[in-house]
Amino acid sequence: MSLRLSRRSLFASGGAAALAAQAVGAPVWAQAANDDAGLAEAVDAYVTQAMAAWPDQPALGIAVVKDGTPVLTRGYGVKLQGKPARADEHTLFAIASNTKNVTAAALAILVDEGKVAWDAPIRTYLPGFTLSDPYIGEHITVRDTLSHRAGFGLGAGDLLFWPNSDRTRAEVLAQAAFVPIEDGFRAHYHYCNLMFVVAGAVIEAVSGLTWEDFIQTRILDRVGMSETVPLARLADPARSALPHGRVGPPLRYQGAMTPIAASIVEVWNWDSAAAAGGICTTPTDWAKWIAVRLNDGLLPGGTRLFSEAAAREMFKPNIIVGSSPGPTAELPNRAIASTYAMGLQVQDYRGERLISHGGGSPGGISATVLIPGRKTGFSIFSNAEESFLLRALRAGIADLCMGKVDVDWIADSKRLEAEGNAKSIAAAAEIDAKQAAGAAPSMPLDAYVGTWRDPWYGDITIERKTEGRGRNRRTGLWLSFTHTPALKGWLEPYDGETFRTRFPDKREEDAFVTFSIQTAKPATATMKGVSPDIDFSYDYQDLKLTRV
Repeated sequence: MSLRLSRRSLFASGGAAALAAQAVGAPVWAQAANDDAGLAEAVDAYVTQAMAAWPDQPALGIAVVKDGTPVLTRGYGVKLQGKPARADEHTLFAIASNTKNVTAAALAILVDEGKVAWDAPIRTYLPGFTLSDPYIGEHITVRDTLSHRAGFGLGAGDLLFWPNSDRTRAEVLAQAAFVPIEDGFRAHYHYCNLMFVVAGAVIEAVSGLTWEDFIQTRILDRVGMSETVPLARLADPARSALPHGRVGPPLRYQGAMTPIAASIVEVWNWDSAAAAGGICTTPTDWAKWIAVRLNDGLLPGGTRLFSEAAAREMFKPNIIVGSSPGPTAELPNRAIASTYAMGLQVQDYRGERLISHGGGSPGGISATVLIPGRKTGFSIFSNAEESFLLRALRAGIADLCMGKVDVDWIADSKRLEAEGNAKSIAAAAEIDAKQAAGAAPSMPLDAYVGTWRDPWYGDITIERKTEGRGRNRRTGLWLSFTHTPALKGWLEPYDGETFRTRFPDKREEDAFVTFSIQTAKPATATMKGVSPDIDFSYDYQDLKLTRV
């Protein structure tokens, strides 16, 4: 397994500080910050140093809040690589799964109004709702949908909306009934966007508003978050930090940093899963949200967005994410226990309670961190996929806020990044070598042509295709995910009955397809990702294809 830090490790292992760090003498930015101005100056110096260590990073947005007041809201870098427009505190970033705690807060408002109960079955609000395990479908509650404990595997069902899909919200909800469940109900933590789609449907059914209208009128307007939009399609590209990533060669997340879209929505249209990751916001606006969360729902004017009781409930752990023996001299911030509450992760960090969440979209990653005992919180927004930079910023700024700086997270993250890159490049070479030495398919290519159906995703088609002329003429198999426009491309022989895709859209992840021949033609097929660094939302492994 690669050492590359990904959404998989951020969300599946609970790892703010899951990897080893090296203690060092305090650098210049680690001097004691005894007041708000000192904290702002220290964080600003640290972020500047981190960006110098990752010179390909286009833009960052940073907010730090203390005692209900922003002490730093700032943009760094440029909105688009190679262009002069600078990011600032009013620049929009896709925050992806940081949306989840806003969805939880929306339900808290409805709980306060007596319209929803945390522990009521989903069927109370969505009659006829079911899942592939009927018992879980009958008993799953609102709390369960917000806590990643339904029993689905990591990222199960994400191909219904990732990459950008043509499915509506209602269609995603309907297909959820067929997504396989691999674990026991409430047995273990498995990060699951799909159940937040269900939570969003509860909001819509109870309130009579769309999720985005509820978020806009009942939360954003009341908090004064006038720069925030609930859906990526509403994010003006001129105001946005545009997505960047590494698209190879040889594999995704390797190669040169490059812009991958001219707008956020081009690669991140989550209308159908908005409750799981739809919001785009600015450092200025998210600082207001951090203040509300740190003040247990109290708004600046003295009114409440949600009650103190609801605030406590949203911070209460519901499932264990991971555990360890605890801090050591080498790992001073290692958590004894990392847990998930409702839309937020809760853990111990250097002897204090830390509440956080991450977010990952194509071309962007983000983090929100709350330290309730200090009435302090911060956020990090990025328009690139430099996950080790996010690691360095998240841990480093947390340490600055707590006055406990004894680890050089920048140097340590650069070390881990180099190790991960070396392993990834070696893995890519091995993948190509296996294809070059692979056995030929046992049947003519026409035998694999047809429509292949999965119970929850739907149809994937394979056809014969010819394109180009003369020396550039190419003929072979062409695979298409019928609900996902970006997942269309050549299907090449790899080794025997295993083929691999070559999607022309290099922003997307390729997959292996392995056919099972039971009669005169292949009858079933399975899939899995090609890259060891693949994002977990490409849940190819959950597809069970049968020839139609």
